[in-house]
This record gives sequence, C-alpha cells and structure tokens, in this order.
Amino acid sequence: MRQSQRGTKPYYTSRLWWCGILLMGLGELGNFAAYGFAPASLIAPLGCVSVIASAVISVVFLKETLRASDILGGALALIGTYCLVTFAPHSSPHVTANMVERSLVSWQFLIYFLFEAILFAVLMYFYKCRNVKHIVIMMILVALLASVTVISVKAVSGMITETIRGSHLQLTYPIFYIMFIIMVTSCAFQIKFLNQAMKLFDATEIVPINYVFFTASAIVAGILFYEEFYGLSIIHIIMFVVGCLLAFTGVFLIARARPRIKMDRVFISMGQIPGKSCTDKVQPQSDDSKYGKLASKLTCNSEIQQDEP
Repeated sequence: MRQSQRGTKPYYTSRLWWCGILLMGLGELGNFAAYGFAPASLIAPLGCVSVIASAVISVVFLKETLRASDILGGALALIGTYCLVTFAPHSSPHVTANMVERSLVSWQFLIYFLFEAILFAVLMYFYKCRNVKHIVIMMILVALLASVTVISVKAVSGMITETIRGSHLQLTYPIFYIMFIIMVTSCAFQIKFLNQAMKLFDATEIVPINYVFFTASAIVAGILFYEEFYGLSIIHIIMFVVGCLLAFTGVFLIARARPRIKMDRVFISMGQIPGKSCTDKVQPQSDDSKYGKLASKLTCNSEIQQDEP
C-alpha cells in the first residue's frame, strides 16, 4: 500500500515487505517442525491462534474498529484452544519409515484414500467441466489436498526428527523422498485452488470455511493414518470435539463481516480525481509486463454527471 502511494518501486523492493515474508517463513518452518513432535490432530485446530493474532494486528496497525464480535469470537477461540490443548492426545508415535510404509497399506487408510480420490474426481468434474465455482466446492478441494499434505508433512518432519535424535537414520529410505514429493505437490495445488478462490470470493468468507474444512480433514487424517486417538477416553474425545466447535465458532465470529480495505483513499493519493469511480484490479495477471506493481492496471470510468437545464 505504501509503495503504491509513493508510485516509485514495486512492493518486492521494500525491505519491510521482505521482513514480513521472512517472518511468515519462520512461522511456517515452526509449524512444519511441530508436526515432528506433536499429533496432527492437535496442531491443525491451533490455527485459530493465527486468526486471533490477525484480528489484534488489524486493530493495532491497520486501525480497524474493534467489534463486539471480535471480542466474543476471540474469547470462544481461546476457550476452545484451552480445551484442545487439555484434552487432545499428547503422545504421538515415533514416525519412522517402516511405520509410514505400514500405514500406507493399512485397510482403513486405503478406504479413506479411495473415498477422497472419488470425491476429488467428482468435484473436479463439476469445477472444470460444469464450471461450478461455488466456494464450498473449492474449499472441499483444498481440504482434500490438505489431508494429504498433513499426512506427508508429518511423515517428513517425523523422519527428520528421528534422524536428528540419532535413533536411526531415516533419510536413506525411499519412502522419505516419496512423501517429500507428495508434500510439495499437494502444497502447490492447494495454493493454486486457494488463489483461485481468493479471486472469486472475499477473505471473510474463505478464512472460516477453509479453517473448518482444513481442521476436520487434518484430524481425520491423523486418526486414520497415525492412529492418534487410539486409547483416548470417551470424555477426552467429547471435550476435544467441543473445543473444536468453540474454535470454529470463534473464527467465524472474528472473520464475519470484517470490513474491507478502503481502496478509494489509495486511489485519491495516487492522483485520481475525486468524483470518478475506479474499477480496480489490485493483483494484475502474471503475463502482464508490469506484474508485481500494485494497482498497475486501474481502469477509470468517468461518471461526471451533467446538470440538466
């Protein structure tokens, strides 16, 4: 936003922007490492913490209004987080290459994977052939890919953790590199569908739906592939589900009807004439020669009304 107001250099030349990218990378690296030490069914629901942090940052730095729904949603999300941390399975089996190979051919995972493959093919038919661009269809596609991502991320992270501990060298097994390729591929397609959804729908719709679907798919993947709920009591399972529902509700309240960035101020500061409406295309197409410059394709349609005699 600052670069667009100055009208000098693209945003990727800003040191502040690169600092933000670096912090995001460190956060994702920590998230990746966490899968090697904790169950996936615990890590995935804790993503609501990032939603709470985003709400706080938007109030402090972007000067957005603190709403009652933000306070209520944050409180519910914190209570849900407490329930998740308290009642989720705390012990995670040591992820080794032999363990991953056995889980890949287990009957419960094969049934689950077959169901996912059929559902993904059906949704892709509606999405590509029938041109059905519904937000639920797109988020389910992302969630199906996310379940594969969670399984592969935990496998790769777990095998690296076991190697660092010195218990056994896991990087010599072919399954490690197979899971690494699956992880990168599923992440790439997941980002692709998310980007397409962001072009069609507002972030206030995508954030809560994607959080719910991603969390549900990650929990199911952890239960079926890594047997994380094995030996867990009924009361712990019930309270874990309650914690998930509270976190879901909190994220929905925080993201619901969040105001969009008022771009008209930016347009005026960039030299636009008040009294004209601008149809903006904030992120240009990748094949454009000016790709990377914010608001490089602004089409202004004059709406100056002439006085009638």
